[in-house]
Amino acid sequence: MLAAGRKKGGVKLFRLILIALIFMAITLVYVWFRIGITKIDYRIAEEMHCRDSLLEENRKLKVEIATLKSPRRIESIARTKLGMRYPERDQVIFLK
Repeated sequence: MLAAGRKKGGVKLFRLILIALIFMAITLVYVWFRIGITKIDYRIAEEMHCRDSLLEENRKLKVEIATLKSPRRIESIARTKLGMRYPERDQVIFLK
């Protein structure tokens, strides 16, 4: 009778340990997935910051292009640095 009681107690202890191990395994898998999700979230935030920086740089470059293409700037360079001037009336030849 005592052996049967030990056997029942051993089976109960085995089940309890098995349930605890399954619970721990499930918990570890859950934590592993959460860590993966957190890493992905950080990567997304980093990429969004990089995207914002690139958009800002793109905006600045567009402003710089517009400034460099300005007719006033081009005319000023032509007059001061290149010594150019508008042609006189008799220097212009019209073609038909």
